[in-house]
Amino acid sequence: MHPYDLIIIGGGPAGYVGAIRAAQLGKRVALIEKERPGGTCLHWGCIPTKSLLHSAELYSEIQHAETFGIKVGEVEANFARVIQRSRSFSDRLAKGIESLFRKHHIEHLTGNGAITMAGQVSYTPLHGEPRTLAATHILLATGAKPQLLPGLWPDGTRVLTSREAMVLSQLPRSMVIIGGGAIGVEFAYFFRAFGSEVTLVEMLPQILPSEDEEIAVELARQFNRSGIRILTETKLERAEVSEKSVKLHFSGKTTESLDTEKILLAVGVEANLEKVLGPGTELELERGFIKTDARYQTSIPGVFGAGDVIGPPWLAHVASYEAIQAVEGMFTDRIPHKPTIFPSCVYCRPQVASVGLSEKKARELGKNYQVGKFPFFSLGKALIDGDNTGFVKILFGKPEGRILGAHIIGAEAAELISEMNLGMTMNATRDHIMATLHAHPTLSEAIAEAAAASIGEAIHL
Repeated sequence: MHPYDLIIIGGGPAGYVGAIRAAQLGKRVALIEKERPGGTCLHWGCIPTKSLLHSAELYSEIQHAETFGIKVGEVEANFARVIQRSRSFSDRLAKGIESLFRKHHIEHLTGNGAITMAGQVSYTPLHGEPRTLAATHILLATGAKPQLLPGLWPDGTRVLTSREAMVLSQLPRSMVIIGGGAIGVEFAYFFRAFGSEVTLVEMLPQILPSEDEEIAVELARQFNRSGIRILTETKLERAEVSEKSVKLHFSGKTTESLDTEKILLAVGVEANLEKVLGPGTELELERGFIKTDARYQTSIPGVFGAGDVIGPPWLAHVASYEAIQAVEGMFTDRIPHKPTIFPSCVYCRPQVASVGLSEKKARELGKNYQVGKFPFFSLGKALIDGDNTGFVKILFGKPEGRILGAHIIGAEAAELISEMNLGMTMNATRDHIMATLHAHPTLSEAIAEAAAASIGEAIHL
């Protein structure tokens, strides 16, 4: 039996990217995935949800077309078509990955893979008998799955996770979303934009708990304006699921009971380790996720891990980066790195994006810093686009003025944050930003103005 150079279990952003990178290095690679390649991100996360959100945003814009001098008739949403469109992109992009596998001569094995010992994987096809595969290296990239609450199991009708929520055939009349992180916030915006009554529940004092406090406060203000009800410092105690509705009982800051047509669980994720290990095989875990060293190696020699299965921040772009680092560490003399600077984006409206330290974290670390803020309502391009809510906020360390963190809430925040991400990666300072000419009129001018504002030199403020 001729061993593979690398067997990868899991075909998401870590798995398929790692497979392609290893093939580029001339290695013999097999990838085992029980579904089509692309993982949760492509089929049940990043891609289809952003399609849904774009449809919601377009629907809202058309309803306000007269603001731009354009008169339209009655606007009607075809909810089933919205869902269908989002699914079509997953299929198209999965075909693209399959084509890349063929191009790079990657063996794509459909089924389940389990590590039985160092250098050995038991592969069970969807239709067929198990067989043993050998490899000099194994990469676990099985991702994460939605975390559930005790006694509340998804039924696809009343109790949903994100997976069931994005394939609903009809728009629900009402929905309560448990969890105010990125997933909960995005679905809150989506369903409210199409007319559902939405309540967003979060145990912590703010929605988007990992984001800067000022950003979370502004998003909550915009959500309240749109009709989304937000309950913070509130815990779901129990749920009574019936044929037609769900009755929810809360404790904490809010102690009332609510009746809703559907409940969406968005309380977090957990490592997807189901059927990954054969009998007698164990991996060291850390807080429920696979523990890896600086080279992404697990407690089993020759077995590596990358992506959501090894823990936060649970972002597709981080997963891909980790896989490339792990593979290059296996097969080249390059020293692998674990990501410390990466953008986080939430695609509701207004969008939220950040990189680096929040102001609260900077204070906790004892950083000496200055803050520069600039509102989009003072920006010509934002006024032209008809979306001038939000602001740019940048933290600069003193005395050098190096970027410690950047936070944006507003139109195209997910695109704008890349400049800040590059700046931090290149160890840039406020002077570098201010010396960079930003085209006029653009939204990116807000970044230059925020940098100048940190030392009282903003021109349009």
